[in-house]
Amino acid sequence: MLKRSLHPAGPAPGRLVAAGTGLVAVTYGVVRYGYGLQLPTLTSELGLSSAAAGAIAASSFAAYCAAALGAQRAMARRSPRAVVWAAAALAAAGAVLVGLSWSSASLAAGVLVAGSAAGAASPALVAAVGATVDGRRAGRMQAVVNSGTGVGVALVGAATLVAPDVWRPVWFAAAVGAVVTAVVVDRSARWPATPESPPAPRGAGERSLARAGVAAAVAGVGSAAVWTFGRDLVTVSGGLPGRTTAALWCLVGVAAVLGALSGDAVRVLGLRAAWVVTAVATAAGTAALALAPGSVLVVAVAGALFGGAYTVLSGVLIAWGTALRPHAAGRATAALFVALTAGQAVGALATGGLSDVVGPQAAFWVGAALLLVAAGVVPRVPDGAGPGRQRADGAASGRTGTEGTSADRTSADGTSAGGTSAGGTSAGGTSAGGTGAGGASAAARGYASSSVGEARTGSPSGPSGSTSASSSASGSTQRW
Repeated sequence: MLKRSLHPAGPAPGRLVAAGTGLVAVTYGVVRYGYGLQLPTLTSELGLSSAAAGAIAASSFAAYCAAALGAQRAMARRSPRAVVWAAAALAAAGAVLVGLSWSSASLAAGVLVAGSAAGAASPALVAAVGATVDGRRAGRMQAVVNSGTGVGVALVGAATLVAPDVWRPVWFAAAVGAVVTAVVVDRSARWPATPESPPAPRGAGERSLARAGVAAAVAGVGSAAVWTFGRDLVTVSGGLPGRTTAALWCLVGVAAVLGALSGDAVRVLGLRAAWVVTAVATAAGTAALALAPGSVLVVAVAGALFGGAYTVLSGVLIAWGTALRPHAAGRATAALFVALTAGQAVGALATGGLSDVVGPQAAFWVGAALLLVAAGVVPRVPDGAGPGRQRADGAASGRTGTEGTSADRTSADGTSAGGTSAGGTSAGGTSAGGTGAGGASAAARGYASSSVGEARTGSPSGPSGSTSASSSASGSTQRW
């Protein structure tokens, strides 16, 4: 148990979700995607070519991957609390460096450091929300925090609309915001008493996670075109005024806030359908920008479609990873977001190079095609759950290791999450992939049915994934 003296105010789920959304807004929407939004101004002031701009974006994405991998290791050894502070420190340091940059080299260094912050923020916040928010609301609250990306994009768009050429104060403000939101997250979360459980032996769940990684990577390659060069396309190729494109990008950010609906999308559509729909919609937004970059109406619709669909897509990835690794959702999220961002690094380089050779619109068409390919890499239910259960393969969506309850875990009254008696469940029957030896996998249960009463079960006690018998109806800190 954590000593309450470390958190005088006690856990505050609402305040945690608000602050977590703010930290995501800074680390994703401002210091990561804000670079692409401000690219036209940065290009003119610092003399960047398309290839150089793409290389800087790629370095940011690569730094994100390194930070996310580091966060995975850190969360296996210590509390996510330390990882949250690492994310805030990286965001603040990088943002200050960008704000002071005087050349393309200093800009690249600042963007690289700032861009890495998001890689640490996501897994730590997934763990913090899962440990603090009760199981009935965890999935939805994970999606709300993830939608902070849109808040950040909208704020940068609004700042660009008000003062198109004044970009340095935005980065200085982001540095302050990173520290402030980290303080509130720290004081509001119920931090797990122990690190996430170590990975289980390789098996079907491991193969399923690899499939999810491939889908995320391909989606990342395709989505990089809009996030890095979207505003540049409509400004340079489309000829739209700077203030108009800034206003349109505010719309992209506002639409991205719809990512808060990703938990409901998985619950209503199922994990498979939610992935396909969001990937196809993201492709449609990318293609529409390539089709008519000079039309305000088309750009507005395409930007809103892309922003909303992409953010929901990233929320679906959280659900996908959590369904496969209910006991280590933070690290599963990190793995899939590394794949997504590695794809964006490749996509930024490829889009920048293709733009110089065949033109930016053709490069955007390639990005849209790759997003359609990603839509074809659909989720699979681990360990042979029948196709009739596909709707529920997001059972643990948004649920972390502290809250993730498989079909083989029993509620306080002795009934399993799916209504199966506890007697049909092996005590150690939950694998890392979320599959019970004596019943259906966690991923094969309905999203709604994964919310079992008020009692919370314990976590796996070791690599085998055996389930702790303890439950905490009082909501005390869980074992991971």
